[in-house]
Amino acid sequence: MGRVISFSNQKGGVGKTTTCVNMAADLALMGRRILLIDLDPQGNATTGLGFSKSGLKKSVYNVIIDEESIEENLLPCPVEGLELLPSDIDLAGAEVELVYKKGREKVLRGALERVRGSYDFIFIDCPPSLGLLTINALTASDGVIIPIQSEYFALEGLSQLMNTVSLVRQHLNRGLEVEGVVITMYDGRALISRQVASEIKRFFAKKLYETVIPRNIRLSEAPSHGKPVALHDPKCTGARAYQCTY
Repeated sequence: MGRVISFSNQKGGVGKTTTCVNMAADLALMGRRILLIDLDPQGNATTGLGFSKSGLKKSVYNVIIDEESIEENLLPCPVEGLELLPSDIDLAGAEVELVYKKGREKVLRGALERVRGSYDFIFIDCPPSLGLLTINALTASDGVIIPIQSEYFALEGLSQLMNTVSLVRQHLNRGLEVEGVVITMYDGRALISRQVASEIKRFFAKKLYETVIPRNIRLSEAPSHGKPVALHDPKCTGARAYQCTY
């Protein structure tokens, strides 16, 4: 059975999608079978892998609202072994539509049961919020990875996310664990980055990944080319950092 991992942080702009896409791509390049689910209405994981959100007939919306199978909504990615369940603009309304569904917190988990055996890992890119879409992702997951930007407001609202994880574990998914915490956009020259990294390490202890993801131009420009950084520039510092997370 494939291990299901959500990438979540309700604070936007922390490198959540970048981390999800590049870890998925690196694992696929290592020979693993990976499914990436773009559960963010912004659809950045979808565009970051070379697909346009407009005009998509296949999407995660069809799965969680129209109850179509995951298999019939997948898109092949430029990395062999990596498949995408994309997002489109309709997903923005799914939060409201889910309210009226029976067992609304477990819709995604039910859909994943059928395909888990086909993958080594299933990664879910959550929206930057703690609404029903994120609750669905956490309920369906074995673990959650939390990307945190190494800047002043990094820990703002983090207690709310941890409280949500605790509530999901208590009421919906007893097996949910914090898989790890990744420091992103790190600038070792800046005192504030070092201070924040130290605070995060104190807060999360052994859950913190030893590898930090640096600020890197090639890493930030890769999505505009519709590629993970491992295909865009595999030798840049950003690409090497993600390769070292395993």
